[in-house]
Amino acid sequence: MSRRNVAILGSTGSIGCNAIEVIAQLGEPFHVVAISGNTRIDKLVEQTKVAKPQAVGIGGAQARDALGRALRDANLDAKVYCGPAGLAEMVRRDDVDIVVAAIVGFAGLEPVLAAVEAGKTVALANKESLVVAGSILIPLAKCSGAKIIPVDSEHSAIFQAMACGRASEVKRVILTASGGPFRDWPIERMRSATLSDALNHPTWRMGDKVTIDSATMFNKALEIVEACWLFDLPPEKVEVVVHPESVVHSMVEFIDGSTIAQLSPPDMRTPIQYALTYPDRRAGIGRTIDLTQAFSLNFSPPDPVKFGALRLAYDVATRKGTLGAVLNAANEIAVAAFVAGSIPFWMICDVVARTIHRHQSIATPTLRDLIDADDWARRTAEKLLAS
Repeated sequence: MSRRNVAILGSTGSIGCNAIEVIAQLGEPFHVVAISGNTRIDKLVEQTKVAKPQAVGIGGAQARDALGRALRDANLDAKVYCGPAGLAEMVRRDDVDIVVAAIVGFAGLEPVLAAVEAGKTVALANKESLVVAGSILIPLAKCSGAKIIPVDSEHSAIFQAMACGRASEVKRVILTASGGPFRDWPIERMRSATLSDALNHPTWRMGDKVTIDSATMFNKALEIVEACWLFDLPPEKVEVVVHPESVVHSMVEFIDGSTIAQLSPPDMRTPIQYALTYPDRRAGIGRTIDLTQAFSLNFSPPDPVKFGALRLAYDVATRKGTLGAVLNAANEIAVAAFVAGSIPFWMICDVVARTIHRHQSIATPTLRDLIDADDWARRTAEKLLAS
């Protein structure tokens, strides 16, 4: 296996930290050559000491100066990149082979587009890029020769299972969902859930935004849209089941009646490593299933009343256009308001639904159209929150 140089976008977050750990364990031929974070300069300096990247990216101009000083004070030599345009430049570097795209939200789109345009292998954890701009990213990847390997455990499972047949032989894909912290809560109690309640995920340890998205099932809503783009599937071929154990990460049913599933304990290091080593497999550090111990696997349909995000997702996946950008942006604004204590939990889905309802979608959007739709949705959601 030839040398593989890796850039990690969002290295200070949960996925990014796991990626650095996986690469350290894998050793040769993997090398971290670039990392980026938003505001956690201390963490970036710590990671630079350990991983020794040649490039470090940061969110804004003011943070850039502070990062540069911190690196110099620590006697660390790395080129500093700043903002979305700077991160886009960083991933285009000739010494970057693989880009782990782990920035959360719309902020990750520009560097992902740059990596795909440059023909890099993209280990994609930033599902929002496909939700917002799948109509641009997928054709661009075909043109540039870029490979998009999913890091989301569900889409990694589908990616692996689909290798067991041809795309034309797929009857449906089944995304599994843990059900989040409110899986067994009655809807009346769920409506008044606190931030602490929403962050108490039963099986996964993730960042706050993704954990709250799991509580509302907007995480699964985004994954429905992502799966349609990534695997070129109509929404009616993408189903969701609640699977509390989070051991079966997703399934693919083929036309002959066979269903192929990917199983592993809930540990993000496993799909991260798969995306990095693909198409090869290496001994890993992720946990494995002990089949000598008795355990059960449970599946049930999600409650469409409790989790209205799923209904919105199928609408967006069917109509496409600029609706993915609106879904994502409105959700980001609503989640931020909930975290700030400005709105109750139930209002997250309500704000997103009302924002989508007000949007006049553009069927075949340009990148400018998608950026404008994102901006419009944020302003509209904020107005709804203020009304």
